Amino acid sequence: MSARLRLAVSYAGVVALAGFVLLAVVWLWLLRYVPDQNIDPGNGIFVPNRSDLVRAFTPFATWAMIGLIAVGLVGGWLLAGRMLAPLSRIGAVAQLAAQGSLSHRVRLEGPSDEFRDLADVFDAMLERIEAHVEEERRFAANASHELRTPLAISQTLLEVARTDPDRDVDALISRLGEVNVRAIELTEALLLLSRADRRSFTHEPVDLSLVSEEAVEALLPLADRRGVTIEVGGVPAVVSGSAALLQQLVTNLVHNAIVHNLDFDGRVAVRTHDLPEGLAVVVENTGSIVSAHRLDLLVEPFQRGAERARGDDHVGVGLGLAIAERIAQAHDGSLVLTPRPAGGLIVTVWLPRPAPE
Repeated sequence: MSARLRLAVSYAGVVALAGFVLLAVVWLWLLRYVPDQNIDPGNGIFVPNRSDLVRAFTPFATWAMIGLIAVGLVGGWLLAGRMLAPLSRIGAVAQLAAQGSLSHRVRLEGPSDEFRDLADVFDAMLERIEAHVEEERRFAANASHELRTPLAISQTLLEVARTDPDRDVDALISRLGEVNVRAIELTEALLLLSRADRRSFTHEPVDLSLVSEEAVEALLPLADRRGVTIEVGGVPAVVSGSAALLQQLVTNLVHNAIVHNLDFDGRVAVRTHDLPEGLAVVVENTGSIVSAHRLDLLVEPFQRGAERARGDDHVGVGLGLAIAERIAQAHDGSLVLTPRPAGGLIVTVWLPRPAPE
């Protein structure tokens, strides 16, 4: 039995039960007070007794009950169809989504009730799924392109070397080594991004101030070569998460701040904060002016941008801020980008306080 038929039968059953209750009331509280023997008032008028009333009332009561059941079935069928119509719309959209079409929405009209709330929740879920699937599709396409690039370069170098009798073997080995290093960096970045998305890590207390100091110390040689001054400070800020991932997060932010900075007299400031709204790491750097409409693109995977790309060994693979954002989200936090009016960027990572034991 379908849900609509079960509801129709249920409505008919309720109507029939109400009819039987009325008949029982008539029998128990009315007919029982009528005597069952012959009643002779003495003036020649026929006065029916209880048996006469039962014989006269039973056929009409039977037909009335049949009519009530029929009306209950038909009315219940129509009412159930009207009540279940929103579920049919939701089911149709769900079937389209199961076939891969995520662009359809229920968009249920009418007053706010349980069905309207269900439809709105379902539409919001489809929007998130569609956005996530589109992001994963775009990420897979970009990753395939990025991984294919070093392989294509290696193949070209080998083909040229194979046809060139005067090839420089040392130069070829050096160039292939550079291409191989870049491919390894890209693969490790993709694995790190996948690990952050799966949240497959053990939580432990991590002091963001210590993590920041370690990241700055590791990147000081790069900053010295580029003429960038780094300042680090702040207060202890202990969060719960993966020390390795949080170290990678801060390292990516500091590295990004150093590489995308001024060509002369650049500055980077790293601060940790313990505020009422949560714990934060703020990385601020000088640099070229970043337009507000490009902020969302900066955290997209492989979105380096022409003005952000560098022609040296620290060009990166375009996953620095994307990895930082995914790591922050994996720790139930967020990453906020704010352009500096004088040029450069302010990156703030908000992380929640650890839950009490």
